[in-house]
Amino acid sequence: MTSTPQFVTETGSDPLAEVARRHLWMHFTRHSVYNDSEHVPVIVRGQGAYIWDDQGRKFLDGLSGLFTVMIGHGREELAQAAADQARTLGHFPIWSYANPKAIELAERLAHLAPADLNRVFFTSGGGEAVESAWKLAKQYFQITGKPTKYKVISRAVAYHGTPQGALSITGIPGAKAPFEPLVPGAHKVPNTNFYRATEHADDEVAFGRWAADQIATAIELEGEETVAAVFLEPVQNSGGCFPPPPGYLERVREICDRYDVLMVADETITSFGRIGDYFAMNRFGVQPDIITCAKGMTSGYVPMGAMIVHDRLFEPFAHGSNVFLHGYTWGGHPVGAAVALANLDVMESEGLMAHVQANEAAFRATLEGLRDLPLVGDVRGAGYFYGIEMVKDKVTKETFTEDESERLLRGFLSKALFDAGLYCRADDRGDPVIQLAPPLICDQSHFDEIEAILRDVLTRAWSIL
Repeated sequence: MTSTPQFVTETGSDPLAEVARRHLWMHFTRHSVYNDSEHVPVIVRGQGAYIWDDQGRKFLDGLSGLFTVMIGHGREELAQAAADQARTLGHFPIWSYANPKAIELAERLAHLAPADLNRVFFTSGGGEAVESAWKLAKQYFQITGKPTKYKVISRAVAYHGTPQGALSITGIPGAKAPFEPLVPGAHKVPNTNFYRATEHADDEVAFGRWAADQIATAIELEGEETVAAVFLEPVQNSGGCFPPPPGYLERVREICDRYDVLMVADETITSFGRIGDYFAMNRFGVQPDIITCAKGMTSGYVPMGAMIVHDRLFEPFAHGSNVFLHGYTWGGHPVGAAVALANLDVMESEGLMAHVQANEAAFRATLEGLRDLPLVGDVRGAGYFYGIEMVKDKVTKETFTEDESERLLRGFLSKALFDAGLYCRADDRGDPVIQLAPPLICDQSHFDEIEAILRDVLTRAWSIL
C-alpha cells in the first residue's frame, strides 16, 4: 500500500473549494447550491472502501465512486501499472495500428465474456460504447442487405449515457428534454419494476413474461423490418436497481432471435463483479449479441470502455472494403489497458467474484432489516448493487409529490447522508430511491456501517416530513 499523502486543501492562496466555486463546472450539478456559503465538497484521498474530504472528514464510499471503484481506493498495483506503461508508451491511437496492452486486454475480455463475443472495440467510457453499439447495429444491417433496420427499443426510465444517440436510447424524459431533437428511431417499453407492477403484480414470473412481450409488441408495431436492436441493462440502474424477473432475459433473447434484432446488454455498471461475475449476463446465463461496458474495467483509475461483439457481427467487416467508420482518440489507450489488466489481476488473485457471491445474501439481508422503518417501501437489486425505494405509505405504496421529493432528496437526504459519513446516491429519476453499490472488497462490517447510517438518517427524514 502507498504511504498516506498529506491533504491538499489550497491552490495558490485560495482554498480548493473556493477555486471550485469560481472555475469548476461539475457534472449533473445544481450550482446554485454553492453560490453562497455552502462548502463545495472536495474529495482529496481514498483508501480501501473510504474517502476523505479537504476538511479531513472520512466517508464510506457506498457507491464505489459512481459504480466504478471495484477493488477499492489507493491500490498501488494499478498506480504502478499506469506509471510503467506511461514510461514505455504513453499513447498511440489504434486507428489502423495496435499496441501490446490493447491486444492483451482485448484477448482477456473476449475470454471473460459470453461465448462467441470475441471482438473488442475500445472506447473512453460507457456512453461512447452505447453510441458505438447503435452505430454498429445500423451499419451491420445496411451491409447485410437490410438497410431499413435502424430503430432501437429500450426501457422506460433506463439511463444509457449522454451522447446524442445514447441519450435517445435513454428513457428518462427530463434528462432528454433540454437537448431535443435527438436521434430519431428510439422507442420505449416498460421496465422490470415489479414493485410498481400494474400487470401480474402477484406473480413475478408472469410479470417478467408480460414485460418481455412488450418488446415483441413494440417491434411489431414499428415493423420488424425497421428494428435493429434492443438495449437493456441486466439490472436496470435508473429508477433504483430493477433486477430481471425469472425468465425475462431468456424471453427477450427468444424475441430478438425471432425478429432478427440484436440484443445489446449495457453492462456499464453491472460488469466486472458488480453482480458477482465479470459480466452479469454470464451470471444470468443469457448470451447477448453485444455487451457495452466501462467503469469497473479499470476500477475507475483510468477512463476506459468497450463494446464486445459477437463474431457474426464482425464477419462482414473482415472482408472486402467494408469499414466501421467510427472511433475515438483514446480508444485502446495503452495506459488505460495496462491499468485494466492490473485491475483484472487483482480481481482474480483476491477472488472478488467469489467474495461477492459469498457475501451478497448478507448485504441484502442487512438492507432488508431497514424495512421496519416507515419510509422504506422496497429493497431490490442483486450482487453488490441495491436500491431502497422510499414511500409515504407502505401499505398503499403512495409515493411523494414532486415538491415533497425535492424536499426529501435534495433538501435533506443527500446532505444528511454525506454529513453522516456515507457517500451514496439519493435519486428521483423515477420514484425516490437511495442507491448503494459499495466496492467489491466490502464485508459485513461495512454493511453494518451502511445500515446504521441509513437507519439514523431515514428515521430523521421521516420525522421532518
